[in-house]
Amino acid sequence: MTSRFRPIFTLAAALCAVAVVRAQEPKCHTPANECEREIRQMLAGRRYLGLDLVEIKPGLVVKAVRSESPASRADFESGDRIIAVNGKSMEKATGKVFKESLAEARQTGRLWVIVLRRGAYKKIEARLEPYPQEYIDKVISGHLAAAHGIVTGSTAGQK
Repeated sequence: MTSRFRPIFTLAAALCAVAVVRAQEPKCHTPANECEREIRQMLAGRRYLGLDLVEIKPGLVVKAVRSESPASRADFESGDRIIAVNGKSMEKATGKVFKESLAEARQTGRLWVIVLRRGAYKKIEARLEPYPQEYIDKVISGHLAAAHGIVTGSTAGQK
């Protein structure tokens, strides 16, 4: 390689190094300990069901049921189409409408859900429960790793 090409490659290498450093910069400007405190406070008082839903046109279908969740104990299954929640039709609902229905039920924590499973309607009774500590820790460690570049014990070795 001649010397006249060396500065171009050096500049390109420097630009790549800057891009890598910028890609690794934290994305959250709140101190990590404050983020952890806020996430714990936000999730500690909330209840959850444990369903991952996918919006179809129209309506909602259960994509996955989280293990050891209220939804798994209530017998939800992947592929269930949500028809109604506590008497409110979900046949043309969005994820936002479903979350609003859960928010309305948070006071009692009770849900009556009608699903369509393999061509038959099924009534499922479920209770919203507080988030488990392991889940809260996982959310916090995920945020700290992604937004602050901090790897905690629970995220070390995970991909």
